Amino acid sequence: MQRSNAGDVTYDDPWYDALASGWGESAEATGAAEAPSRRPGRDAVPAADVYLEVQRSAAFQEVRRRYRRFVVPGVLAFLVWYVAYVVTATTAPGLMAHPVAGAVNVGMLAGLGQFLTTFLLTWAYVRHARLRRDRAALELRWDTQELARGRGGAV
Repeated sequence: MQRSNAGDVTYDDPWYDALASGWGESAEATGAAEAPSRRPGRDAVPAADVYLEVQRSAAFQEVRRRYRRFVVPGVLAFLVWYVAYVVTATTAPGLMAHPVAGAVNVGMLAGLGQFLTTFLLTWAYVRHARLRRDRAALELRWDTQELARGRGGAV
């Protein structure tokens, strides 16, 4: 955080300053004029170079690998479970109408199981992110900010 001349606090974040489109493209290729630096006089590295360096780093690849190792199997398992529920409900209505206890039938239990599965998968995702990715991503972001400010870093 830096104080501006007006006395208000400005948010000094290289991620916030970068445009979402055109990452890694040169200004000549996109036809865009290069934006002036917000911090003249500092030896800051251009944001596009920082982002490309971070994207190619082993730490970033590790965070992405951990993300994919959880999300891909989780999404596939949930989709298989959901499709099995829909297909069973349409092809075997007698099975789904089979009573379990009073007015509760197999279809109702499977439908409630969809909600339960959604909540459990969300809880597991948040837990996995907190335990396996958040710290590494925070360290990566810190190093990226240091690189963008021109101070080096561990990336």
